[in-house]
Amino acid sequence: MNTIIHFAKTLFKDAFTASMELFKVMVPILIAVKALQEMDVIQYLAWPLEPIMSLVGLPAEMGLVWATAIINNIYTGLIVLASLIGDNPLTSAQATVLGVLMLVAHGLPVECAIAKRSGVRFLFQALARLTGAFVFAWALHLIYSSTGTLQGQATLLFQADQLGAADPSLAAWALGQAKNLISIFCIILSLLMVMRLLHAIRVIDLLNRILRPVLNVIGIGPKASAITVIGLTMGLSYGGGLIISEAKSGNVGKEDIFYSLTLMGLCHSLIEDTLLITLMGGHISGILWARLGFSILAMAGIVQIVRRLPAPVRNRYLWADA
Repeated sequence: MNTIIHFAKTLFKDAFTASMELFKVMVPILIAVKALQEMDVIQYLAWPLEPIMSLVGLPAEMGLVWATAIINNIYTGLIVLASLIGDNPLTSAQATVLGVLMLVAHGLPVECAIAKRSGVRFLFQALARLTGAFVFAWALHLIYSSTGTLQGQATLLFQADQLGAADPSLAAWALGQAKNLISIFCIILSLLMVMRLLHAIRVIDLLNRILRPVLNVIGIGPKASAITVIGLTMGLSYGGGLIISEAKSGNVGKEDIFYSLTLMGLCHSLIEDTLLITLMGGHISGILWARLGFSILAMAGIVQIVRRLPAPVRNRYLWADA
């Protein structure tokens, strides 16, 4: 009985510590982003994106959707899309292209700050995700347009009020964010418990052996692989919260952390975010399978480039002490 109580106390303490490290980053940025939204500043961030929209075959107005997602998250991007889609109908191919832009580059202030907290450079992570999003979307646009694939009209499967736009008050926003933070804590607590259980029954060892060939190509060491899998499937906020803890403990090297977080940046939350983008008509071929393939190929290239860089360059531009 004492062993169970000790296990529960330790688990709760570790989850609380990991969550607090995460919330120290998230809360100030969430408030700042909300302030920008209230001042109606985010729309101006869409202007530089209009030329990019034309290169990937999207209406210029979709730049506002992506800008909103970049600054905040996919949910808010979908709310903006719902308000624009009536005047700017999209094909399934266009919805998929817009979807991958949002999937790869969203929530950058929060998610790149989480990465920075783990010891990697904010600027590189942001640029990698923005560049990766554009290259991936451009490639998909070329494939879909040249083959005539997914040219039927996309169907939007939600209304704006379903995503929390019904009550725009600050009190409702604050309550919603508080619920989100509590949910993140509960998920981190659950993940830690599951991870320890999986370690105990040696499932993590089996998973690492299965993933080892792919992770070797990507450059992620065995100590970071389990957390990377969590980030890929659940999301960067959850995987990032755990990797911050690992970075501070020194259990995972900074190069492994860099590769892990860069991969998670390009491809994370394969379950929730993929389902969200299907609501706007995104096709699974692009938003899941192509995203996985692109991320692995991109990481393989990044690893080869990084390993050839001098140590001072890597320490200055890619990672530093957490």
